[in-house]
Amino acid sequence: MIERELLDTAKIPGGGELRLFRRPLKNGPEYSIALGANELMNSRLSSSEEALATLTCAQLKSDQPHILIGGYGMGFTLRAALKNLNGQAKIDVAELVPEIIDWARNQMQDLTAQSLDDPRVTTMIDDVAAVIARSGAKYDAILLDVDNGPDGLTNEANDRLYGMTGLAAAKHALCNGGVLAIWSSAKDASFTGRLHQSGFSIKEETVTARPNGKGARHNIWLASKD
Repeated sequence: MIERELLDTAKIPGGGELRLFRRPLKNGPEYSIALGANELMNSRLSSSEEALATLTCAQLKSDQPHILIGGYGMGFTLRAALKNLNGQAKIDVAELVPEIIDWARNQMQDLTAQSLDDPRVTTMIDDVAAVIARSGAKYDAILLDVDNGPDGLTNEANDRLYGMTGLAAAKHALCNGGVLAIWSSAKDASFTGRLHQSGFSIKEETVTARPNGKGARHNIWLASKD
């Protein structure tokens, strides 16, 4: 088995350390980001993150949409959004860990396809919860791929995105008809209940990590503000 190489580490605000790895393979390098023994992201497992964007874009009603992506990760959601949106769209990307953006521009630049330099994109080193809290009804969609979903694996503070207060703030930041889209590693019935209590109309989609329909099965909530 080909050993992976540790490229860099990054502290998570509030505690914990992310580690960036690269493994050389015949068809190109494989990148992964881990927290302890948990692999959070892998460059070969991108389908569910891409689906977060494609499913959301299919529901947008505006021909000049303004969307917010919370958590850059490896950029799969951003790149899929750029492919599915026209030149009039605006995309704000909020990433809490500045090294994630540094890695995208340096060690993993072969993955970025220069998406961060697209004129439609504005990058913010900021907590997406704070961005949402200070936003009026400006977004046509808010896409959250923060942590492992509502469970808050890497940062307990992420819970404030998924509790009743956080959902109310997200709803306030959406235009009428806007969509709150949330990626999760697994289903969560209690979170689905909170979305209902918050007054959203909900669709749930199960998507796979690999483009061939194989691999881990992940969950996406598409919650509309009526």
